[in-house]
Amino acid sequence: MGLLCTSFTVIPSTPAANSYNAAPARSVDSTSMISAAELLYCGTNLEGLGLSRSAFDNAWKGYQRLLGKKMITRTAYLTICDFSQSSAKKRLYIIDVEQGKLVTNTYVAHGKNSGAEYATRFSNIPESLQSSLGFYVTQQTYTGEHGLSLRINGVDPGFNDKALARSIVIHGAAYVDGARARAGIFMGRSYGCPAVPQNESAKIITTIKNGTCLFIYHPSGNYLQRSKILNG
Repeated sequence: MGLLCTSFTVIPSTPAANSYNAAPARSVDSTSMISAAELLYCGTNLEGLGLSRSAFDNAWKGYQRLLGKKMITRTAYLTICDFSQSSAKKRLYIIDVEQGKLVTNTYVAHGKNSGAEYATRFSNIPESLQSSLGFYVTQQTYTGEHGLSLRINGVDPGFNDKALARSIVIHGAAYVDGARARAGIFMGRSYGCPAVPQNESAKIITTIKNGTCLFIYHPSGNYLQRSKILNG
């Protein structure tokens, strides 16, 4: 899995006390993708912010493969939704790969039939009201029932490729809120959409729209072993 962040020293690109910035990942020799991944994961303190190493490594692997297939048109951003964590945790991470910094770390809902505090069940079936694992490429925005929303195209065959037909989108929701977490209440749940806090939704959607990579992770052996993207 690579070296531990506790043994990895990165000098931040700015001295700001709460900065997530690290040296840009592209400053590493382009032939050493492992080194670039190490720098990005450790330098942006993703481990300290709760993102599992498995979630990051699998996201990075799939991101590189989608890049190689030219399926991503806006290559700067990698968004990871780590459903191995409690919904009361900030488990959505938007990473600017080119600048080597974490742009956003916030809450995200899972589908109501995927579980309560923790997501444990996943489906690609319409009307299942469950979240779907795997890699997505973001598409265009629209304004609908939840205001500004973002369509996401599932590109993991058999796991999320019905996302568009299921109307799985990123949107803001009042039931995803930091106050719930501070009160010890897990987040409300969606019909399968990765819903985000209402007051952050416009910024999130504007940042990652139109061709960026989104990865929804859970350490499900079925997905990790059978994903065509992860297993080539």
